[in-house]
Amino acid sequence: MSASPDLSQRPIDYNRLGPARGSRLLVVGGCGGIGRVLVEAAVATGLKVAVFDLPHVIEQHKPPSGVLAIPVDATDEGRVATAYAALDRDWNGLEGLVNLAGFTNARVPMEQIGPEEFDTIHAASLRSTYLIAREALPRLRAAGGGAIVHTASGLATRVLPGFAPYAAAKAGVIALTKAIAVENAPTIRANTIAPTATDTEFLRGGTGRAPTHGGERHVDANAAKLIPMGRIGLPEDMVGPILFLLGGASRFMTGQVLYINGGGLTP
Repeated sequence: MSASPDLSQRPIDYNRLGPARGSRLLVVGGCGGIGRVLVEAAVATGLKVAVFDLPHVIEQHKPPSGVLAIPVDATDEGRVATAYAALDRDWNGLEGLVNLAGFTNARVPMEQIGPEEFDTIHAASLRSTYLIAREALPRLRAAGGGAIVHTASGLATRVLPGFAPYAAAKAGVIALTKAIAVENAPTIRANTIAPTATDTEFLRGGTGRAPTHGGERHVDANAAKLIPMGRIGLPEDMVGPILFLLGGASRFMTGQVLYINGGGLTP
């Protein structure tokens, strides 16, 4: 068995926030609100990018030219395996994975949520994370190591009424990411971002999955008043931290949660 590569010996370019030019990055949910901005930034900084997303979302928000777009329902084990097989036909490994997939319905007290709805939210937000990461790990090793960035939520730490299934699922994402980190160090790093409410379609039910409760916003108009910086998040606010966690400047960070919330949550 060959020794794991010593990633600490790789030089750091402190003039570059994200991964090295030419690095291969898979963005799951890359056609969503944050995903589109991240993909554009990754392409602009010289990364080779592939996107996994639901078929109709890819059709609705086509990725930039040169980005490999592969349709997948990330909650389905067989379809995830098929999507990675399609990726393997073009790539023989990858250096980075960002998983932005997630879903919740409008705010509903836990006692009013049926088991099927609970399972749907967990499948989209936690099961999908497990399935995507499980397939990514051998491909990251094939490239000699890399980084994973998962997406949780501040709701996993400070739970608000009406978000029980989503908060539980995102807390699971944090725990799953920590497990990946400790099991795969030092070759593969895994960290989580935990955004505040971000001004994307997600606040109205998501880009990809129709909400059960009608598509109303998941946060009210007063949400910004609870944030010291005076506003909710923008997709652009998430891109820099994600690229940082993928790049060499964060090479000694793994198993961590990076809260991006304008000071609204300081755990």
